[in-house]
Amino acid sequence: MLKNIKTVDIVKWIATVIQLIGYGLTGLGLYPINVGFFVVGIFLWFAVGVMWKDKAIMVVHIGALASIVSGYLFSN
Repeated sequence: MLKNIKTVDIVKWIATVIQLIGYGLTGLGLYPINVGFFVVGIFLWFAVGVMWKDKAIMVVHIGALASIVSGYLFSN
């Protein structure tokens, strides 16, 4: 069974868990650590898009990165 697990599957599940942690931290009001989790998750999901050659996943995560970074930089 483990032979059938692909690198992309591992990356997408790690990215998913990291993003869920980011959502949880946001819900608890733990800022800015939540932003760090989101940024890591975004980069990992972007990597999944590259591995799948899926431009839609890449574009949405570039937009997500721009949004989260601009929100972090201009919220103070």
